[in-house]
Amino acid sequence: MNKFFLHTIPGLAVFLNYPRDSWRQDLLAGLSVASVALPVGVAYAQLAGMSPIAGLYASILPMVAYALFGSSRQLIVGPDAATCAMVASTLLPLAAGNSELYISLSVALALITGLFCLLASRFKLGFLADFLSPPILAGFLNGVAISIALGQLGKLLGFTFQKHDFIGRILELPDRLPELHPSTALIGLGTLLAIQIIKRLLPKLPTALIAMGLAALVIFSLNLQAAGIAVIGLLPAGLPTLHWPTIPRAHLGELLGAGAGLALISFSSAILTARSFAAKNRYEIDADREFTALGMANIAAAFSQGFVISGADSRTAVNDNAGGKTQMVSLVAAAAIAIAIALFTTPLQYVPIAALAAVLITASFGLMSFANFIYFRQASRGEYGIAILTVIGVACVGVMQGMLFAVLMATLRLIIKLARPHESLLGVYPGKNSFHDLSHHPGAAPIDGMLVYRFDASLNFFNANYFRQRVLSLADGASPRVSWVVLDTVPINQIDIAGIEAIIILQRDLKERGIALALSGRKTQTEFIAARHHKLDELHANFLIFSSLKQAYRAFRQQVLIRTETTQTAAQLPLRWQAEENEAAQS
Repeated sequence: MNKFFLHTIPGLAVFLNYPRDSWRQDLLAGLSVASVALPVGVAYAQLAGMSPIAGLYASILPMVAYALFGSSRQLIVGPDAATCAMVASTLLPLAAGNSELYISLSVALALITGLFCLLASRFKLGFLADFLSPPILAGFLNGVAISIALGQLGKLLGFTFQKHDFIGRILELPDRLPELHPSTALIGLGTLLAIQIIKRLLPKLPTALIAMGLAALVIFSLNLQAAGIAVIGLLPAGLPTLHWPTIPRAHLGELLGAGAGLALISFSSAILTARSFAAKNRYEIDADREFTALGMANIAAAFSQGFVISGADSRTAVNDNAGGKTQMVSLVAAAAIAIAIALFTTPLQYVPIAALAAVLITASFGLMSFANFIYFRQASRGEYGIAILTVIGVACVGVMQGMLFAVLMATLRLIIKLARPHESLLGVYPGKNSFHDLSHHPGAAPIDGMLVYRFDASLNFFNANYFRQRVLSLADGASPRVSWVVLDTVPINQIDIAGIEAIIILQRDLKERGIALALSGRKTQTEFIAARHHKLDELHANFLIFSSLKQAYRAFRQQVLIRTETTQTAAQLPLRWQAEENEAAQS
């Protein structure tokens, strides 16, 4: 086959050279994935505000697209709780109760999200997923889980919330509980209990599918829909009809912003799942190729009248546990779901809405992870605070707004740490030849007449003035008075024009105080940077430059010995350095 097609659609190479000994395991894994994807797709469609059949449509072509373009052998894509919650929170205000407009917006959003993913892949932006730190992701998932659980509580118990925001629903809940529908509540709570029992007793079986099947059987046998229990209703049979998505121009701005956010969130979720299972099975993931695969999967969802999809960790785990070996699992699962849509939509009409709510609430429990918060609290109070803010923002303000706020807070915290980085004064242990942070090594002592300063960050426009003021303050406050200030430049791996100017002004300020400024470490790089900024002559004329702190210390001591014309201070030298100086003098 043409190399262009194999390069553009890398999954073709897998299927053209498919190992026949993997077929049995891939077949069983594909059927296992389909058994989980069927009930989850129906339930998540409800969460996204779409028809149940749309959840099944979003589980067919996207899986085929990912199998052709993705680099993970285990990842399964499809409707995801977090992305579905984001879709609903974005589109409900825009549609304002217009169901046709809502479907049009959902399809357009899937297309825009896919296009953003393709653009990100084209410009090799796979690294963007790393900007969503573990505290933000943990807070996001917990916030979404809380929102889902509360939002589905009314459907589980048979009453309707009038408020749509988290705080409003919390305040409204005591007034709504007396209005619950007893039969609906019995079915909903019974399904929730059945899921937990089946999961504990028969963990290898498709728990959600069995629980929903039992609930539908009860409804059909006892004709409970006549008692007021809401059910899914008759679904259209057959495969999805492909349509070219149209983007409503009136809402293009909102859709572009939401699409960019969904592209980042869905990719981050998918890449984390893909990487974890790739590490387990000892192979590598191509992040930029994953962006392409996720983009094509979302475009496929848009063409099949679905909604935004992402990597599904629960279905991926089912695939891995069933022994799936290749991307063939996705094709088998897609085929199984397509057959189910074509032949078995009639039984689905009896599935109660309360049972779907039970499935979603169970899924929300799986998203919660309070152990992470305990770890964040122990490891870093700052990151713990970011995680808590993310939970509050996502649950109370909204999924997209909460995520943007969390990213803003994390970015602000990073900027603060860069603008006011860690700094240290260095000293030496008696008899040793290495420098140590005085605040962490009580046995180390500062060097009389010499201040050694380390600035643990790049030197840029937002911290250059702070750096200069700190060095001057430390030099002025040193006791006894210092004649040398040595800057350890090793941690400063990047410097801009403002940083260069700050060092030049610092040298002039110190010179007025009778103090010499020495630069230690990265000598070649320092000279290169100075030459690039046309400051090389000034550097050589006004600065002392050394390759290491050890060399700077030796030069300082030699100057002291020459100035005082005595060897008394030589006794203060570390023993190994004295020996090196004696050898240098003899040579």
